[in-house]
This record gives sequence, structure tokens and C-alpha cells, in this order.
Amino acid sequence: MTPGKTPKPVEELNLLSSPMQRNSAAKQLTSPVLHGLKLGCKRPYDGSSPIVPPRKILAARKASHNLLSQLQQPRATLVLSDGTRWPGVSFGAELAVSGEVVFNTAMVGYPESLTDPSYRGQILCLTYPLIGNYGVPADTKDDLGLPLYFESGEIHVTALIVSEYSHDACHWNLVHTLSDWLKQHKVPGLYGIDTRALTKHLRERGAMLGKIVPAGADDASVVQIDPNHMNLVAQVSTKEPKLFISHAPPRIGRLGKRMRIVAVDCGIKANIIRYFMSKGVELLLVPWDYDFNKEEFDGLFISNGPGDPTRCETTIQHLREVLGRDAWRHEKPVFGICLGNQLLGMAAGASTYKLPFGNRGQNQPVINLINRRCFITPQNHGYALDVTKLPEGWIPIFENRNDGSNEGIMHTERPWITAQFHPEAKSGPSDTSFLFDLFLSAMADPSTPLTKTLSLGMYVEPEPKPLTKVLLLGSGGLSIGQAGEFDYSGSQAIKALKEEGLEVILINPNIASVQTNVDGQGQSPADRVYLMPVTADIVESIIERERPEGIILSMGGQTGLNCGVALEKRGILKKYNVRVLGTQVDAIEATEDRGIFSEKLTEINERIAPSFAVTTVKDALIAAEKIGYPCMIRAAFALGGLGSGLMGSPEELTEMARTALASAPQLLVEKSLKGWKEVEYEVVRDAANNCITVCNMENFDPLGVHTGDSIVIAPSQTLTDEEYHMLRDTAIKVVRHLGIVGECNIQYALDPNSKDYCIIEVNPRLSRSSALASKATGYPLAAVAAKLALGQLLPDLTNSVTQSTTACFEPSLDYIVVKVPRWDLSKFDRVSRQIGSALKSGGEGMA
Repeated sequence: MTPGKTPKPVEELNLLSSPMQRNSAAKQLTSPVLHGLKLGCKRPYDGSSPIVPPRKILAARKASHNLLSQLQQPRATLVLSDGTRWPGVSFGAELAVSGEVVFNTAMVGYPESLTDPSYRGQILCLTYPLIGNYGVPADTKDDLGLPLYFESGEIHVTALIVSEYSHDACHWNLVHTLSDWLKQHKVPGLYGIDTRALTKHLRERGAMLGKIVPAGADDASVVQIDPNHMNLVAQVSTKEPKLFISHAPPRIGRLGKRMRIVAVDCGIKANIIRYFMSKGVELLLVPWDYDFNKEEFDGLFISNGPGDPTRCETTIQHLREVLGRDAWRHEKPVFGICLGNQLLGMAAGASTYKLPFGNRGQNQPVINLINRRCFITPQNHGYALDVTKLPEGWIPIFENRNDGSNEGIMHTERPWITAQFHPEAKSGPSDTSFLFDLFLSAMADPSTPLTKTLSLGMYVEPEPKPLTKVLLLGSGGLSIGQAGEFDYSGSQAIKALKEEGLEVILINPNIASVQTNVDGQGQSPADRVYLMPVTADIVESIIERERPEGIILSMGGQTGLNCGVALEKRGILKKYNVRVLGTQVDAIEATEDRGIFSEKLTEINERIAPSFAVTTVKDALIAAEKIGYPCMIRAAFALGGLGSGLMGSPEELTEMARTALASAPQLLVEKSLKGWKEVEYEVVRDAANNCITVCNMENFDPLGVHTGDSIVIAPSQTLTDEEYHMLRDTAIKVVRHLGIVGECNIQYALDPNSKDYCIIEVNPRLSRSSALASKATGYPLAAVAAKLALGQLLPDLTNSVTQSTTACFEPSLDYIVVKVPRWDLSKFDRVSRQIGSALKSGGEGMA
């Protein structure tokens, strides 16, 4: 189909000029269905999105009213069924509505959430406090007629509740403000409500009915609608079948034809269709009550959807027929997501129950009960499957690690599987998208047991080795960029190691620090403290005396890393049989040696700025000529950005390169990305390959200013869901490839006018940002990293805040943290007051 043309209805097959033409056209469809829409694309598949929007210059939309007019905005009140009242300010359509009040804990992705059909009939409260920063993109359609940036063609929430609304929006892809978009779709929105208190109220008392009553109106004048008593699926499902033809090379089935999936539309999200289309299949989308048993297909898919699953009895009956028919039908794989999980479970014989307040957000930890791997999943449901009543032959395979509710089932002999969460994401992480590939593989060969794939990656715990004494390397001497910045991580590590009954030996020359206090000052002190420099010679003498079995290198900043590399290269660790706990030396070298780092990223097709690793000033000048001025230089194995800077001429480069190479063995000359956003993620990984991002942060200053010298905001404020998870997925991919065990930090440069990004660096250790992230989120990064270094696994560690849930989760904040640097320039009279890529800050404040 040519983009821009109206797709031809399948009914038009009957209008062709001759019976031969009609018969030939009809044979192109393996389905007997000759009604609905046939959608597809005939152009060659290039592996990219069907339509790539043109590059734009950073767009902004400002509020059309001033502060006074904002104060005069109309008011409205959210009235809950228990009688509590929550007054707010209207920023959407000024209408009276009612529905079920629920909350979502995601920090990004409001356009995707609002257009998710699963929210039909619900008044949605977003727990993240500031909404609307990046506006709303255009309603662009791809060549299949699917919206590129939304999950359906309309807003499905009944109303939106937020704490603070950003009247001014700024993003390269925005077209509307959130306020204007809500008004266009006639959806009310309220801000100025204490969403933390409202969320707490709903958590304690459960999701409840509510209504939005405009100022001056009587509560009784607004009729209360209970969506739980309505068939919401019938409202959001397609009214007629639609056949989508993939633009990718065809995936051929067992009968020699392109694979066909019949998808039961209970409120299917657009990204599910997008995903299947990228895999070369054709997808027949049918209404929720359609009898799909008369169709020919390679696989059956049951989508997500809103409301009470018992309202879909017709769908359940059709599924029972699939599960109970002849053996040839048993070979047809069946895959259900979200509501589809509940419907297939009920067809198998189980029942469902309503959760107190549901699971809606992007950070729900789910355990694969077969291989014990833990995944971070996006979810949006108010009902769950009661697996205690599953019949013989069915087993639960996924479980929510927080509340223990079922997250998926499978048949032990047939290729039938479900997931309560959303593998397709949008919004949220796509860590479980492999389930789509599992479904497609089962379509190609239904005889292969699903358990074979689901058991891949099972962690086999190594033979335990004796470990009673651990040597912990602290930071170097007191200077900008080390010492106090790593006191937090060292202290937390000591505490965690002592909890495991280990003897801790600390080397740290800083007497004025918490971790070197033998009385502990309220914390568990190290058993012995050596107030000596962290150098290879001194550490060797202490190893010879103390004879520890293990050493941790990642808690003392750059000094600890450099010392660990030296110990390994000189054979000292091998000589005394000391094993490195956590991130190994080869991983440290892969991140610190700029040449190896670039090669490692190239191996996984990740993006890094064009660069050259050099060891002489002459080579640096040659590299700069190839890259062009201005260019950026960075010293390897350097502390606090020392030896780095933006070079505008050969003269500047010559002077800086000489200085940098005097203290560093290697220099990286790279293309300047000055003006790009700087974003970083704190990542945690265990030995079983469970990997999460604990916190992301965005610098107020663009790239070119050291993070320590910049105002930093956590979480990021200008990233869309797609950008946030693009960088998150990259972080996890890189950390796994490098083999880091424990905690690390990855920094990006992100183009403010597109989705282009480059990886700046990975710090395979606790950093200044780690302390900020720990305090901002309440997640004890250093303590968790220390226990992971001992071989413990993330799902088995307890969340230190709740004391009941797992540490394998990604915190969702309902507040914003701002870090402001502090410079003690009065102590350094001759130091330039111009900030850049080399750190000058000696402290910071956080609020």
C-alpha cells in the first residue's frame, strides 16, 4: 500500500470484474473471512520503523496564560465513594465524569498510558509529581494505519489526576501540550491534588469508585458509573476483522506459507501489532466475541484488555473449544497477555479475583519459576488468576516477587502459555519481549517443549570457596574527586560484609572519614583499619600480613580500581591466592582502557562517539585532524575527569595532551558532542545475570560540564518513555556484555533534537552519582553491591525499605531530587572559575 492512500476494504474483492479475478484474489487469503480491512506494505523492509518522522529542531509549547490567569483556572473536585474529597485545578476538558479511581507508579510514558485500552472506564492518578514536561507528539500513522507514538487511536482513561502540571513543555517531538491534547479528546484533568496522599488512601482501602465534580455542581448531579459491571472489552474491541500483512520478509510456516496469527482483540495495544509485524507474519485481528475456531491459523493470540474477565464469557467458551478439540488443534500454540492470561486460565478451569488496588506501573519484579530469573515488567491490571484451582496439566510459570500473585501459566505438554504482564512494553521496559519469539518458535515447531526455552539461563551456583576475611580498598588521599565522595559507599560495604559474618580489613589513608572510625559511630566498623596509601606495594604488604581470601576493588573510586589492575598485572593476587570479589579486573580494564572499551561496544553494535585511543601527543594531533576541531579528549584511568577537556585548536590540544599523558598512560580523542544532553543510569547486576537500573539522572548543563560540577536532577525530566527505556535497555545490554557484577554507572550523550545517542563511559564501581542515587531513591547501592560481590543474587535480597519485598526492583519516585554542586574556590586563589569536563566541585547539596 502506498503511504497516504486509504486501504482497500476486503469487501471490494467481490467487486472485481470477473469470477476468475475474484477467485484469484480470494485465494490470497488463507482465511475464509472476506470482510474487514486488509492492511499492509509492499515496499522492501529495511529493518527500521515503518515511518521515520523527519528530524525537527527542539520544539516548545508555552502556556497561553500568565500566572494570574492560572490562579483563575476553573476548579473541580475528585469525590471518592467513601466520601473523601480531593479538590484540584482543571487543566483538561471541563466535564463531569465518573469511574474507578486507580493509580500508576510509572515516571514516564503518560501518552502511552492514556491511550492504553486497558484503562477504559478508569480515573487514572499518576504518582510521579510533575507531568507534561515533554508534551505530546503528533498522531502520526505508520503504513499499517497504527499510531507511531500512541497505543490506540484515542484516550481511554476517563480522567487524569496529577500533582503538578507543567504548563510549559519542551521536546523535539512535541506537537501539543498535555492540556490541549486532553481538551481535544474531551478528557478532564486535575492538578494540585496531593497524589501521594491519594495513592496511600487507595493502597490502604483499595481501588474505589469516584467522580469529578466541577465547581458549583452538586455531587448528586454526577451519576456514578461502575465500570466493573460493564463489558468494557466490547467497547474497545474492533468491530470487524482486520488482516495486517507484515512489511518484513515473510516468516514461513510448516505449510510453506507466511505464518498467520489470529489475534483476539480484547483491547489490543498497537505495539503488540507492531511487534508481530516486525517478525514477518500476518495477523488477523478479530473482535472479542468472534468465533475464531473456524479460522485457519498457525498461532492464536489473546490480547490485553480492560475490566472484569468474567464479562468475556463468549471468548472463554471459544477458548475452551480450542483447548478441548482434536489433536491437530493441540498443536496450535496459544499465547495470552494480561486479560488474555485470565481468559485462558478461566478456559482451562481456574478462576480470577480482584486485587485490592491492582498492579499498574513499570517496575513490577516477576520471577520465572522454571529458571528463577527475575524480570522487571510493565503491568496494568486489576484482576489476577487464582492458580490454586488450575487443572492437571497446567502449571504457574511466572510469579510477582512482591505480592506473590500469579503472572502467567503454561501447559506442561501443549504449546499454550500466558503472561499477566506486558512483554510488548509501551510504556515500560521490554525485558520479557522474548516471549513473543517463544510463541513464534512454537508456531514453527509446536512439538518443542516450552520449558526447554524457559529454562535457558538457569544459574548454577559455583562450588563455594572458603571466605572468612575480605580486604576492602578505600579511596586515595584527600583531594577533589575522591576521599569523602566514597566514604558513603565504603561505610555501607563494611556494614553489609559484617552482616554476613566476615572479617573486614580496610585500607584508607583518610583519618577524617566514617569508615575509618574504629568505634563505627553507629555503624559496624572494620575489624582492622590501615591508614596507609592505596598503592600496589603497600597493599601487597598488608595482604602478606593479613592473608585475606577475597578483595573488593569497586568501593574506593578510581584509586581502588587502578590499584586492583596493578595488583593483577604484577601477579600479586595470584601469588597470595586472593580472588577478586564482584567485578573482575578484565572488566575493569575493558571500561578504563578507552581502546578496549570502544572495541567492546562495537562488538554489540552500540554507539560511541568517533574516537581514537592514543599514547603520544603526536598521535593525538593526527587523530584530532581526522575528527576535526573542536574535539574532546579524555584520559584513561583518570580521576574526576582529570586530563579531559574540549579542544578548539592544535595548540590547546598539544598543551592539554602533554599534561594528561604525564599522569595517564592513554588518551582518547573523540568527536565533540557539545550541547547534547548528559544522562546517566545506575545499574546493578548479579552473577546470575539479573540486571536492573536503580536510578537515572539528567544534568541541567549540557555535555561538556563534569557531572560533579553540574546541577543534577533525578529522575530525568525531559526524556520520553521511548528515550528513557532506549537508554535503559542499552545500559543493561552493555553491563551484561562487559560482565560487571555489582554496581556501575553508565553515562550518555543524547541529542536534544533526535533519538541519537552515544555512550560516554562506564564506571565499573561505586561513584559520586551512586551516593546521590542511593540517597535519592532509598536503595542502598553499596550494601547491595557488596552482597552481590559475595555471590548473592538480587531476587534473594530483601528491600531494605519495605523489609518484605525483593531488592530486584527499580524504584519509582513520587518526588524529584535536585543536587547542586558547591565550590570552595576561596581556598584556591589561582584556579580558573570556569567549569568544564574536569571536576572542581568539592561538595554538593541535595533537596
